Amino acid sequence: MSTTLHGANAVAPGRAPAAAAAGQRAPAAAAAGRPSAEALAALRRVRWYQRPRWRRLGTLTAVGVLLAVMTGEQGSGADLLFSLRTTFTGAALWGWIAAAVALWAVAEFGAAPRAAVASGAKAAAAPLTRIRPALERRPWLRVTLVVAGLAAAVFLPLLFDRSTNQVLVDWVGIYILLALGLNVVIGWAGLLDLGFVAFFAIGGYSTAFWSGQLPVKPPFELNPFLSLPVAMLTCLLAGILLGAPTLRLRGDYLAIVTLGFHEIIYLIAKNAESVTGGSLGVFGIPHFSVDLGPVQYRWGLDPLDYLWLLIGLITALVLAFRTLVRSKIGRTWEAIREDEVAAAAHGVDTVKYKLMAFAIGASTSGIAGAVYASKVGFINPENFPLLYSVLVLAYVIFGGMGSIPGVLLGAALLAYLPHGLKDVVDQKDRFMYLGALLVVMMIYRPQGLLPARRRRRTVRTREES
Repeated sequence: MSTTLHGANAVAPGRAPAAAAAGQRAPAAAAAGRPSAEALAALRRVRWYQRPRWRRLGTLTAVGVLLAVMTGEQGSGADLLFSLRTTFTGAALWGWIAAAVALWAVAEFGAAPRAAVASGAKAAAAPLTRIRPALERRPWLRVTLVVAGLAAAVFLPLLFDRSTNQVLVDWVGIYILLALGLNVVIGWAGLLDLGFVAFFAIGGYSTAFWSGQLPVKPPFELNPFLSLPVAMLTCLLAGILLGAPTLRLRGDYLAIVTLGFHEIIYLIAKNAESVTGGSLGVFGIPHFSVDLGPVQYRWGLDPLDYLWLLIGLITALVLAFRTLVRSKIGRTWEAIREDEVAAAAHGVDTVKYKLMAFAIGASTSGIAGAVYASKVGFINPENFPLLYSVLVLAYVIFGGMGSIPGVLLGAALLAYLPHGLKDVVDQKDRFMYLGALLVVMMIYRPQGLLPARRRRRTVRTREES
């Protein structure tokens, strides 16, 4: 009996000891409630539709469908599904899908096309990679390019028609001023401000007040050109009043506070009819004028006058900001943006320097508001919606946070884009193309068009790691 029991528990002559041990562990694992090796392998198994190749196919197909909707028939107020119905029953949809599938096939299975695209991209980027070192080695070349750019900005508008110059003033020039101010706040100090256009509104209403066009009359009236520094100072004080109690907050909390500040300013402008004129707005804001003895000049309806004024203001601000960012203040902003806790641990008064950035950015927005109010001659609360704050933030990120050339280029391109699409895209769809461009840009170049040197190194390090 003893021999029989030992024989039943003994290992068979041809059976490996490891297999016997595994056979003993499997029931033990099952008894303990742990999954077996086969179950774990099944969990790790990647389904065919989860593989990168087929996921890319699905993404490109979705992009094809989106492009078909974007370029399809316009909607109708009488039939809300008219656009989708005509798009999904037409041949254009299958054309876009076929193009997307063909692009996927070439990218996945064509080694020669992939190599050609890679070499072409490298060859196209080669001059760009050599431009910055050349400019750093040759300061005279940098000065020459700046002077040539200023000359082009001054004289090229003489070749444009009136409507184009109008867009360059009302959209491009004004938004460049706003983007420069927001770049100080978010690009250098790292403060997320979603209510920046509130200071734009304060600058406009300040100009209306000192020109005597609001229901509340000023103690004395000022020429709108003289009200420009007053609007700047008013927005600076407003930035200090907003920032002093709130700049101890960070990130999303600060964004919510600035968002609430914008709504407060918007509702005051809309509901305080005895002060701001309410929803009807303010009419008759005079144009800028200069009366200095024999020198007398009055800005009129010609947009060129305001365009050249904006070029002068932008140039002065760029020079001032370049000096500022290279000073101790700019280096302190950079330290706060990279790591506020570490900066505070090294003795930096973070609240003071953040408040300084907030006030400087707000004053720049006030300049833009004063110019806009004098140029248009009429403002109401609907001229300053929250959407404009989001657009300015997108322009700064698109161009490159912390980079003055990037902000100038990004704001100019995106602000002019809706006007550039007027002949090929319906007005209701222009911002859709703007959104698509921003999405593509954030996927393939998140650092922006012309990023700051430090941000470019940071992104490159992340990609290499």
